[in-house]
Amino acid sequence: MASHFQLIMRSGPTPGAVFNLGGDQLTVGRDSTNDVVINDAEISRRHARLTFQGGKYILEDLGSTNGTFVNGQRLAGPRVLKAGEVVSFGEQIVLVYEASTFDPAATIASPRATAVPSASRPAAPPPPPPAEYAGSVPASPVSSAPAPARTNLTPILIGVGFLLFLCTCAGILWFIDANFLWCTFFPFLGGC
Repeated sequence: MASHFQLIMRSGPTPGAVFNLGGDQLTVGRDSTNDVVINDAEISRRHARLTFQGGKYILEDLGSTNGTFVNGQRLAGPRVLKAGEVVSFGEQIVLVYEASTFDPAATIASPRATAVPSASRPAAPPPPPPAEYAGSVPASPVSSAPAPARTNLTPILIGVGFLLFLCTCAGILWFIDANFLWCTFFPFLGGC
């Protein structure tokens, strides 16, 4: 009999997502180079490792920021996983570890096929893309430039207008003084 292992996401960015486990060593993290990629801010780039030994998977934390938990207990070292255990990465990402054994030589019952030619059957629609949510983190840096910040121009325009007013007043007073026109413009000053 062969065994099949998987992690099923109960809460996180893609609830219901199934991560089939296969191989002697798998890494879990938000970086796209991991075997199990979970795109969330609570997941470190390289968060945890699953090692297959003796027909079982062993889970260990790789020094992640938010920790790795099994059944609510933070991992302090490697731990052998058992079917039905709850694995958490940080506080919000919760998965269930499942192991099933099956006999590859067993006969599998399938529904009887109808006599409809495959060309006349409608094609199944592709699955919808996973929904984005507030905690998601891009797997790789975004290449688009950030939007420029908007500047409030009102204080700048008031400052420039006031400076022009002061320059105009100074220019008029200079013209009056340079041409000895004080008595013409200001006869009340006396001495004119």
